[in-house]
Amino acid sequence: MLSADKELMLFPALSAVMLVLVTVAFALPIFLTENAAGMLEGVGSYVVAFLFYLVSYFVIFFCNSALVGAAMIRLRGGDPTVADGFRIAGSKVGTIFGYALIAATVGMVLRALQERAGFIGKIIIGLIGMAWNLATFLVVPVLVTEDVSPVDAVKRSMALLKKTWGEQVIGGFSLGAITGLATFLLILVFVPMIILAVSAGSPVLIGLVIGGFVLSLLLLSLVNATLSGIYTAALYRYAAEGDVSQGFEAGMVEGAFRPKD
Repeated sequence: MLSADKELMLFPALSAVMLVLVTVAFALPIFLTENAAGMLEGVGSYVVAFLFYLVSYFVIFFCNSALVGAAMIRLRGGDPTVADGFRIAGSKVGTIFGYALIAATVGMVLRALQERAGFIGKIIIGLIGMAWNLATFLVVPVLVTEDVSPVDAVKRSMALLKKTWGEQVIGGFSLGAITGLATFLLILVFVPMIILAVSAGSPVLIGLVIGGFVLSLLLLSLVNATLSGIYTAALYRYAAEGDVSQGFEAGMVEGAFRPKD
């Protein structure tokens, strides 16, 4: 799919650029304000953090919705464009914002609890966060495909996971593991090259090698993010429609999650 629709990588790329802009937009006023320390204390810190979470989550979910929407068109035999993805996400902008509001609230609550918890409490809250991430795994394709509210999208995601893979599940097939291996291989390739460049004493060569390493990592990150969106769309189709999408082996979707031991 990615080889047929390389433009799908534009969605995570745009998401990353927008997140940088959001971070700058929040950081600059704070650093340029004389009373910046006061803004980041007490209730003010939570207000700023919540707004940052809300805007960041909205950007992420909007671009992910565009990616998944375009991927769904391809999985159903169509030929999507970038405009198709943004059109789909734009038609769901209110629902996406509502889900971003829910996610930001959950994130803030977990953060506040973690700041006050001890060592064991932090572990428990971390597990709760993992459970939330699992329960909402299919929320974006649900929002894109079905006409439901943000709360119902969370419920629907949980119901699809339970119906398809069981009540108590953990991750099975992982794109993250593949990306981790690819990152390790990049390190094996570029670290000796960097050492050789430093030994040669050429600033230009050092810059080129380091630049190539950074660009390779960025490209790998974009590919991983795009494949994750495509994979999520395929898992939704399998869970909601019982269809193993073309190009996917049955084991990739059936083994996406497995029962807890």
